[in-house]
Amino acid sequence: MLLGNWNLENLYRPGGPYGPDDEAAYASKLAALAAVITELDPGLLGVQEVGDPGALDDLAEMLGDDWHVALSSNADSRGIRVGFLSRTALTVVADTAAFPPRMLPVQADDTGLTVSQAGRGFLAVEVAGGRGTLRVAVCHLKSKLLSYPGGRFQPRDEGERARYGAYALYRRAAEAAALRALADRLLEGDGRERDVAVLGDLNDETQAATTQLLLGPPGSEIGTPGYDRPDRGDAVRLWDVAPLIPASERYSRVNSGRRELIDHVLLSHRLVRRVSAAGTGLPSDGPPRLPSVGTDPGERRGVAGSDHAPVWVRVG
Repeated sequence: MLLGNWNLENLYRPGGPYGPDDEAAYASKLAALAAVITELDPGLLGVQEVGDPGALDDLAEMLGDDWHVALSSNADSRGIRVGFLSRTALTVVADTAAFPPRMLPVQADDTGLTVSQAGRGFLAVEVAGGRGTLRVAVCHLKSKLLSYPGGRFQPRDEGERARYGAYALYRRAAEAAALRALADRLLEGDGRERDVAVLGDLNDETQAATTQLLLGPPGSEIGTPGYDRPDRGDAVRLWDVAPLIPASERYSRVNSGRRELIDHVLLSHRLVRRVSAAGTGLPSDGPPRLPSVGTDPGERRGVAGSDHAPVWVRVG
């Protein structure tokens, strides 16, 4: 089974403020996305930036066969949300945006506005697999791309840039804690025997503090001496498969000319031991060919395809 994750970048039907201007541009975007998904051929694909629920239905229809769709009901101010495309029937087991108990609201802007839930919700599903039930959560954490009062994408000064960078980090950290709480529910303290995956656009790289929050007890990451030494932490850990991706392909986005891996696949102990391959983009294409994006997301409105590469693992 190939398990994947992909940020579809502004998947809206035409006519709104964020999607393509016309039907021709919309058809081109759907065709480009469908071509990648068809070649990738995932059994289950977590997706982000679905701005219009009908657009994901349109994509599923273009893929043909009997694809199953699940979408979170928790969208951000632009209407974007996370979801799944699946080859087999799936059951939603959680659709939440809540911060975990005891976590206070965090500051979001200069006015003192606080937020007490994730900007985009987390969705978890169960699907039947050849080795039993697979539980998977998908997420889209707060972006490092900063926006400022009045819809600006450039700060007035460096003090404003630093403050809004801190606000974004507060939110992303709180969202990571909420996602970890959901992962704990899916693992039920039994990751040695349960197949659990967390997929998502984490909006930060492998060694970032917010990404590391999701892993659980430290010391057993892939490539470290502790990886092959079983201990009690294996029951609750998640493993980021990033080290299994060939170094030349270890990026899912190009930001101002810099390659970065901000889309991730995390697996439970039972599942990570069955990984036979991991990568980004399409398995037959080598390093992903991606555009370099800047600070204004509106510059890519209506562009076909996505500015992210899929991230995937193949498990036996």
